[in-house]
Amino acid sequence: MILYLAPGACSLADHIALHEAGLNFDQVKVDLKTHQTEDGRDYTVINSKGYVPALLLNSGEILTENIAILSWISDQSTPALFGDFVRYRLLEALAYVSTEVHKSFKPYFTPGATEDAKASAGQTILKRLTFIAERLNQDYLLGAGFSVADAYLFVMLMWARKNGLSLPVPLPAYFERMKARPAVQRSLKEEGLL
Repeated sequence: MILYLAPGACSLADHIALHEAGLNFDQVKVDLKTHQTEDGRDYTVINSKGYVPALLLNSGEILTENIAILSWISDQSTPALFGDFVRYRLLEALAYVSTEVHKSFKPYFTPGATEDAKASAGQTILKRLTFIAERLNQDYLLGAGFSVADAYLFVMLMWARKNGLSLPVPLPAYFERMKARPAVQRSLKEEGLL
């Protein structure tokens, strides 16, 4: 299995989740500007969308999009942790992080975006994170145990901090708890982010 990633991109969530799940995989870094893999291949042949993540399964199939990949990882690793309804809560959390938080960062990654656009995006992001913070009443998004949605939220919190956004309580403690996890430390180190 191969995870195609870009250091510090949203593919970091998949990287963390794969380590958390104890799944064996290789990693190939992608330059998102040139669409070249670290070994010189044209990444758009692997993923015609041109962005990360992409997960090449041992079967030869390729999965793209965080919600699909993280759901697949969860299904491989934690079937006993989630009952039928909790699975829907997981999908709900993944969808919210993807569509409401992740997409709101676009001005921070768009060349030429104005400071006003970034400030407006920052307000939206903080509103979305406050929604999460107000509902975070245990150690992790779905309760006392880690889920793949926590890996995704961690990356969004990392981006927020990198862009000077203050995290609403209790997200700073959540961020530090996530950052201390061995799989997170390993993934950050492998991507050159420590």
